[in-house]
Amino acid sequence: MKVNSFRGRYLEVKAMLIEKRESIGIITFDRPEALNALNTGVLKELEEAIDRFENDLDIRAVIFTGNGKAFISGADLDEMKDLRDKEARAFIDRGTSLFRRIETLGLPTIAAVNGFCFGGGLEFALCADIRLASEKASFSFPEATLGIIPGFSGTQRLPRTVGKSNAKEMLFTGKRVKAQEALEMGLVNHVYPLDELMGKAMELAEVMVGNSPNAIAKIKMLVEKGVDMDLEEGITLESDHSAPNFESRDQLEGIQAFFEKRKPNYRR
Repeated sequence: MKVNSFRGRYLEVKAMLIEKRESIGIITFDRPEALNALNTGVLKELEEAIDRFENDLDIRAVIFTGNGKAFISGADLDEMKDLRDKEARAFIDRGTSLFRRIETLGLPTIAAVNGFCFGGGLEFALCADIRLASEKASFSFPEATLGIIPGFSGTQRLPRTVGKSNAKEMLFTGKRVKAQEALEMGLVNHVYPLDELMGKAMELAEVMVGNSPNAIAKIKMLVEKGVDMDLEEGITLESDHSAPNFESRDQLEGIQAFFEKRKPNYRR
């Protein structure tokens, strides 16, 4: 699919804003009146945005953030309240598949969590490679207080991120975790004042953009697959991908640039 350029400006859609700044794609959830809650329409637009960025070879990193008080406040209860088993399963399957796609996307991703990050919003943030939070951000899984359970793999990703005990406390109680506590438990990588958050996210993305996109994609795959493997299996997996990489275009360019004392010219 040919992707049209949309450099340096927002494309307006119903639920989010999409921006391309040089090689960085930015998706801003933009339903502040609904605290950026997720529904079927939002998932559809998110799929389309990911398609656009994945097919645009200029894009080397993606940042997700939210407008207003929330990053994503969770699933949209106006839609959820009338769902029954079959309809709920279709919604869950769509969200689960999309979130897994984002988690394994061959691009580095950053969640810049500006505010409320609850339920499905936290499940989404857990799919990002790196999570940054503003000092105003807060995190929770309120599902048990509503008589429901997480549906977008929160019970699986949260304990893998913060450990079983911390995960169970959050999941069983629905408690809100403030940004500093989230940092201490390893839920987020860094905490910044709100007015610095996007600048810091851009700085981090720009560092990634300067590195080999192919190397990052392979490293990401190795981490994702290897983390659940036996150590010996993981070592073998890495070796099987590392050795052939010595004949890759990026490896040859990177080493040559090092000796020529210049910036490497990497491409996707």
